[in-house]
Amino acid sequence: MPRTPRTTDPELARKLSRRNMLGVAAGATAAALLGGATTASAAGTAPLPGTAPAAGRGRPVLPPGRLGIQLYSLRDKVSTLGFARVFEELRRFGYDEVEYAGYSQGSAGPLTLAQLRRLTRDHGLRAIGSHVGYYSDDPGAYTFAQNLTKVLDDAQALGLKHIGTASGPWRYGATVDGWKRCAEEFNHYGAEARKRGMKFYQHNHAEEFSFATDRPDVRLYDVLLAETDPDLVYLEMDVYWAYAGRFRFGRRPDGTPAPFDPLAYVLEQPDRYPLFHVKDGERDDTARDGYRMVDVGDGDIDYQRFISAVGRTHGGRRDHHWQAEHDNPAESLTFARKAASHLHSLREKDC
Repeated sequence: MPRTPRTTDPELARKLSRRNMLGVAAGATAAALLGGATTASAAGTAPLPGTAPAAGRGRPVLPPGRLGIQLYSLRDKVSTLGFARVFEELRRFGYDEVEYAGYSQGSAGPLTLAQLRRLTRDHGLRAIGSHVGYYSDDPGAYTFAQNLTKVLDDAQALGLKHIGTASGPWRYGATVDGWKRCAEEFNHYGAEARKRGMKFYQHNHAEEFSFATDRPDVRLYDVLLAETDPDLVYLEMDVYWAYAGRFRFGRRPDGTPAPFDPLAYVLEQPDRYPLFHVKDGERDDTARDGYRMVDVGDGDIDYQRFISAVGRTHGGRRDHHWQAEHDNPAESLTFARKAASHLHSLREKDC
C-alpha cells in the first residue's frame, strides 16, 4: 500500500509523504522495534492486542519515575477529599506524576495555584501536564481559543512542562480544510507555549481516526499530523481510544480496507508523543468501539508490548510519560492502586 493516501490534494499528500505518518505503512524503524509482528499488525492481519503478556524476567517495562495518572479518573475523590489526601494515596501506590484535569477541589475547599503546586511537590509528585478546553462559544471561557494568555499563565504558575487539550480539531467541521484551520490554531498555541518553555499537546479520542467528509480517502488524524509543526504541536496518545479508532475506522466509508496500527504511528515519530494515556479495554466485537473499558490490567490491550516498543526508541525510556486513566472507574482509588501495581509488574520478555 502506498505511503500517501489517494487524495486529490497534492499539498496534503506531499506533507503526509514527507512526515511518514500513515500507520498502515510503518517503515523500517517500526519493523525493527516491533520485530516480525509489525508487518502483519500494520497490515491489519495480526490479531488486535489481546491476552495477557508473558511475564518475563527482564527489566521493568515501565521506565523509572515515569508512572503518572490523569486526575480526571479521581475527580470524585479530588472533589470530596481534596488534592492532599488523593496525593498521599497516589504516592503510596507508587505514582511519580500527575496530569491535572482542573485546578479546583470542590467541597474540599478553595486553594491557589501556588498551593496546588506546593501540595503536588510536597507529596513527591511531579505535575506533567494539564487538559484545557480548545474553544467555546462563550468569550469568557477558560479555553485556548478564548483565553490563551490566562491558560498559559496558569500552566506556568504550576510549573508545567506540557499544556494541552483533550478536544478534537472539530471547530470548523470534519473536512480537510476545516482541520487545516484547526492545525493553524494549534501551531499558534504551540508557538506561544514554547515561548514559556512548555509543549502544547492534543489528546485523541477514537473519532480523530475517522475520514474527512469531503475527502473520504483521507484520515483526519493524518491531516492533523501533516499540518501541524512537529516542533510546536505534540500528541498525547490515548492508547485505548486509538485501538477503538482502529476498530471503528479500519475501513473507508466506501468499505475498502484502511487498517492502521496505533503503535506504528508512535514509532514513526516518537518525539511527537511525549505523553500517553494507559487505559484498558476488554475486547468485545459487539460494542461500538470494539472494547469495553475496564481497569488497567483487566483488559486485552497488550501494554507489555506497547510500552516496551516505545521504550526501545531513541530516548524512549527518558522522554515518554505514562498516565493511567479510566473514564468512569467503579471505585477510583481502587482503580489507581490496581493500575500502578499492574504496570509496575510488567517485565521485558526474555530474549
